[in-house]
Amino acid sequence: MLSPDLPRRLAAEFLGTATLVCTVIGSGIMADTLSADDAVSLVGNTLATGAMLFVLISLLGPISGAHFNPAVSMVFALLRQISPTTALGYMMAQIAGGLVGAFAAHAMFDLPIFEVSTKIRQGTGQSFSELVATFGLIVTILGGLSARPQAVPALVALYITSAYWFTASTSFANPAVTIARAFTNTFAGIRPQDVPIFIVAELIGAGLAVLLAGWLFSAKETA
Repeated sequence: MLSPDLPRRLAAEFLGTATLVCTVIGSGIMADTLSADDAVSLVGNTLATGAMLFVLISLLGPISGAHFNPAVSMVFALLRQISPTTALGYMMAQIAGGLVGAFAAHAMFDLPIFEVSTKIRQGTGQSFSELVATFGLIVTILGGLSARPQAVPALVALYITSAYWFTASTSFANPAVTIARAFTNTFAGIRPQDVPIFIVAELIGAGLAVLLAGWLFSAKETA
């Protein structure tokens, strides 16, 4: 069976990231509208995001691998499973898709299409949370591919659903999503000045996960 050509893979990454960001922001707006309680809003945001991740990975995984995340594409380039050129193309599609997803969510809820977030997300705890969240996401993906490839959609969806609650940052764990969320002044937003440290933490977490996974999931005979 021939693998999909690069334009189809880029389209899948664009569509998947756009839909993911639209879900994150749109469900946050809806949840915030329905309840003044942030905890209740976070529940709605969490369930919608986890459910959509399962759908997107199941549908688009066979086309592009369903990265939807520059940190994931970086990891697969480091592991030489995709070329650096392909990884760069994926990243550009993901960032563009994320922005379109944010604009689409605003359009559905009659908000200004273009906004800049004022939601403060700063501090050591927040940035360390992003390192931890991304580290866990990459370990989940690589461990799932090693042990149970067919379970990866469920594993990733369940991990992100959980990480929304055990991290102080609510687990962005994705540079493209982080950038897109800087352009929504809603429940899911993040101030542009807080974006760089989040992205640095996410990439460090991904790199550390590659080092651990390379050892942890390698098949070696023991005495």
